[in-house]
Parts: sequence; C-alpha cells; structure tokens
Amino acid sequence: MGWSILSPLLTLLVLQIVFGFYFGQSIPHYTIYLFCGNLIFAYYRESTTGGMNSLMSNASIFSKINVPKYLFLFSKNVSSLINFGLTMLIFFAFVFFDGLPFTWKFIFLLYPVACLVVFNLGMGLILSALFVFFRDISYLYNVFTMLLMYASAIFYDISIVPDKLQIIFYLNPIYCCIAYFRTIVISGEVPSLEMHLLCMGYALLAFLVGCYIYKANNHKFLYYI
Repeated sequence: MGWSILSPLLTLLVLQIVFGFYFGQSIPHYTIYLFCGNLIFAYYRESTTGGMNSLMSNASIFSKINVPKYLFLFSKNVSSLINFGLTMLIFFAFVFFDGLPFTWKFIFLLYPVACLVVFNLGMGLILSALFVFFRDISYLYNVFTMLLMYASAIFYDISIVPDKLQIIFYLNPIYCCIAYFRTIVISGEVPSLEMHLLCMGYALLAFLVGCYIYKANNHKFLYYI
C-alpha cells in the first residue's frame, strides 16, 4: 500500500524538478496540473499492464479448473482501482494545500473515473487475449505506454502546439480524462458535453472491442498457455 502511494509521488517530484522550470511559470497551479496527469496515467498503466498478464499468470489455475477467465482480469483492475483511490486521497490533500476550492462540481470527477474503469477493462481484455498468442507484445506495450505518456500532455500545455494540431490530442482517451480532471479541479468548471461524450465513447468502444476479441478467442487460450 505504501509503495502504491509512494511511486506516483516520486514520479510527480521528478516531473516537477525536470519540467517545472520550463512550464511551471506559464501554467497556473502547476503541481496540481502535473498531479492530475500523472494520477490518471499511472492508473491506466498499472491497470492495463496488470490486466495484460492476468491470464498467463493464472494459467495454472484455469487450465485445471473451469472458472471464468475474465475474473482474473477483473481482480487486477480492482487492485489498481484501490491503489488509485488511495492516491486520490493524497491528491486532494495537495489540492487543499495549494489553495484550490473544493466545490460541489468535484462530484463530477466520478464520471471520468467510471469511464476510465470501463476503458481499462476493455484494454485489459484486448491485451490479455493478445498476450496469450503473442508474448512479445509486452515489450511493444512498454514502448507504447512511454509514447502515450508524452502524448498525454502530462507536463506541458497543448497551447504550445499550433491550433490546427490540438485536435489530435482529443484522439487520445487518456488525455480526455486528464483534461476533464483539470477542468473540474483547476478551472472550477464543468467540462463540455463533447468532452463527456468523448470519454464515454472511448470507454464503450474499448470495452465492446475487448469483449468481442475475448469471446472469439476464449476457447483457444488453453492451447497456447
């Protein structure tokens, strides 16, 4: 439990030291800005990385006992969600000490969290199924998550990018959840309807695709473990 909280805090410290000098002067409440991005991305990475390995790490169980295989994936996601919740408590403490007001709008933070839970489950279903057949996908996914981190505007503002290219960031589901958090916590505003639809759309799309891939290959898993 301690490490689950310490890890994002150490990452936040490194980002603050490295990028605070360059971007901290132009972005209000830069520590909270960083924390929002790091909090969401860390949850996504932990949930999907653990979900990807959920089938293979429990192959000795479901190869002998007929149990629903998706339960192993769900357990990984529950564990990641608990760690996320603990880190959220630290995040709210940072918000308090930074002088940002707690308003009734904070209840809207449940929406991106719910969308992220569904999205992570969908990505976990896709990755765990693919990992059974292609073991090298774990190395590719590590590279992908690194690239995704830089594409999620965790430590910079998308205003540094030309206006015509800023729309590309909204093709990134993780950035949409991060932007939603920042709008509520830092700006004190409720995000637009378009932002709500984007978060929900990405979540449902990932989950439906994940369910389809999982169901289509469920009977093949035993032959590849």
